[in-house]
Amino acid sequence: MIEEPQFLETRQFWHLPVLCKEVVDALQVRSGGQYVDCTLGEGGHSESMLGASGQGGYVLGIDADPEAVEVARDRLRKWGRQVSIVNENFTNLGDLLKHQDFEPVDGVLFDLGLSSLQLDGESRGFSFRREAPLDMRFDPRQEMTAFDVVNSLPREQLESVIRTFGEEAKARRISRALVDAREVRGVLELAAIVAKAIGRRGRIHPATRTFQAIRIFVNSELENLSSGLRQAVQALRPGGRVVVISYHSLEDRKVKEIFKELARTCICPEGFMECRCYHHPEVKILTKKPVRPSQEEVSLNPRSRSARMRVAEHV
Repeated sequence: MIEEPQFLETRQFWHLPVLCKEVVDALQVRSGGQYVDCTLGEGGHSESMLGASGQGGYVLGIDADPEAVEVARDRLRKWGRQVSIVNENFTNLGDLLKHQDFEPVDGVLFDLGLSSLQLDGESRGFSFRREAPLDMRFDPRQEMTAFDVVNSLPREQLESVIRTFGEEAKARRISRALVDAREVRGVLELAAIVAKAIGRRGRIHPATRTFQAIRIFVNSELENLSSGLRQAVQALRPGGRVVVISYHSLEDRKVKEIFKELARTCICPEGFMECRCYHHPEVKILTKKPVRPSQEEVSLNPRSRSARMRVAEHV
């Protein structure tokens, strides 16, 4: 049974985990199973996994954001030794599992979206709804910030970042405007410069793709996803599953590509008349098309509307 979000005096409500039932079902959570939540956030998915596994399940929660880790510790305290929480990046997953003596595992979850804690916070500038410094780091121990990217990168490299990670067609115009405005101090100023440079059409703010691009670059999100996902597959016991929830096409394509690569039955060079590699696939893809949230879930949690879930099983 999946437990409902808990209410505390100190918080009006917990962040609603996206595709929660679908995640628990896809991971086939059971009593005695070991599961890893690589993006712990406020602990919603981990709480659901623990609730579904009864008194015999175990979860290792990992998050690079120390603020999220503290919130999750409070939320999951009642589960005692059934849960361990680590303030780390999932790009170090293999070493973490060895250090925690927590392998092999039955399931691994990656929920790649920003948490409500990060979006609604005022200290790191993930959103341009209110003033905040140009930070955008998940882990404050990291040196590079969004301020460094916006104010220090050469114009050509800044254009490449915005075009590649934001899939922004007007990246050149935006990069020129940002370089001309240096130095840019806060998120509202950054959003205003982008809006002035390319104009505003439709409901989506014109700075949305630029913010996404800078955040992805600052946190090396795609490189870390590729590394962490491969390590997750290696950590699974046969029949174990990895579940990934992404929120934009760039992430989803990366997950799809990695799953497809790991599911290949032959890795012989192109042109070979017959297979000579005797390669065995590492995973079986269980989702031909990504799982999307229901209309009911989107109405309750509008931030879930862009979520796409893919699942693979270790073979």
